[in-house]
Amino acid sequence: MQQKHYIFIGIIIFTFLLGTFAYPVYFNKIVDFLNSKTGGAFPHFPEKSFILGLDLQGGVSLVYEADLSTVEDKIGAMSGLRDVIERRINMFGVSEPVVQIQGENRLLVEMPGVTDVNQAISMIGQTPYLEFNEQRDEEETKQILEKISEVQQAQEKGQDISTVQNRETILQNPYFKPTKLTGQYLKKANVVFDNTTFKPQIELQFNDEGAKIFEEITARNINKQLAIFLDGSSIIDTNSDGKIDANDLYAPVVREKITGGKAVITGDINTQIANIIASRLNSGALPVKIGEPISQKTVGPTLGEVSLKMSLIAAILGFLALLVYFMIFYRLSGIIASLSMIFYIAVILSIIKIFSITLTLSGIAGILLSMGMAVDANILIFSRMREELKTGKSFSQSISDGTKRAWPSIRDGNVTTILVGLVLFFLGTSFVKGFALTLILGNVIGALTAILLTNFLLSYFSTRIKKLNKLWI
Repeated sequence: MQQKHYIFIGIIIFTFLLGTFAYPVYFNKIVDFLNSKTGGAFPHFPEKSFILGLDLQGGVSLVYEADLSTVEDKIGAMSGLRDVIERRINMFGVSEPVVQIQGENRLLVEMPGVTDVNQAISMIGQTPYLEFNEQRDEEETKQILEKISEVQQAQEKGQDISTVQNRETILQNPYFKPTKLTGQYLKKANVVFDNTTFKPQIELQFNDEGAKIFEEITARNINKQLAIFLDGSSIIDTNSDGKIDANDLYAPVVREKITGGKAVITGDINTQIANIIASRLNSGALPVKIGEPISQKTVGPTLGEVSLKMSLIAAILGFLALLVYFMIFYRLSGIIASLSMIFYIAVILSIIKIFSITLTLSGIAGILLSMGMAVDANILIFSRMREELKTGKSFSQSISDGTKRAWPSIRDGNVTTILVGLVLFFLGTSFVKGFALTLILGNVIGALTAILLTNFLLSYFSTRIKKLNKLWI
């Protein structure tokens, strides 16, 4: 009996700490009041804000479609694109951006706190696309040039160029063709200086996989040119006319096979230009091309604040409705279940804070639904307890047997819900993932709370308030 008493006190303390961690505002106000009255220096409880999603905080949501037409490893390219764009956005100080792959070639980018959609597009659009192209053989070049000439002649004669076979060939560079080596494999770019001329150079360092690809490319292109393009244009101004256009081409000749994964870009560039190029490359060279976003959405901070306020009101009203329902239909047992629900809420909010889970409207919906599942678990236990009491068993025995009988139904209901949640989490969009994650967490915590905590509290209080046994259920 003494042991149960200590466990009960421990539960109260633990619940208080969890609740204070989840929402320390009122505790810290009390501390401020005590400090002002006593002159003390009692410490505040550490405050850590919930991470709010785009729909609660406001921000910009963009969907991009990547061009994977010339890419073999589509999964790897999309993963590289996601990582690079996320790194790029982080450099601009956007907190908790969401960058997720959707389907085969689409990328969702959410930037909470950003209200200017043009600024958001600029953050991503300025990211350079780096590629290394090797020389075509003479036959390939001849075929492309002939096709370009054929299309030009058709246009001059006023003919429909759609009748020209393989007309898409004219979009290709006649002299250089893409290789597997792109910005996806770039590790870093540094500005270095030539030991003889002291002119700035850009040193590129590739990762292990990129180093192997670069070695293969240089091995088969000895005494040939290797063109380097940034966003489809020459990486530097080669004709010194003050601009980079189609007349510029940076294509150094490969003298030998290069190992170690390093390349040096030389040319008539000053230190300022070299630093700009290196900075752009380090901020993220895109492994595949993306154009303008195919979808964009802006959520204002005011709308997000209203959504959060309404969600909190809905949660509070829902919880109060549960309390009333419990007390009307299950009396003292309902009050005990309500106490366990307070513990449940404190636990799930603390987990969301500890693991920095982004809270969205769909996530709040998942919490509310899992709260209903937790209530259902308690109702199943109480219903079985009533059945046991009708057979003449004692209240303590009814608690034990009722819980055992209710467990299979609770287990099956929660397991099936969790399985559905897992499917939604791994196959759904970011909006659905938020719902699925909180639904799974809530179901696990709710089931454990009903079976362990409610059971313990019923047993603990029933032995101390024996005169009110008839009011228990």
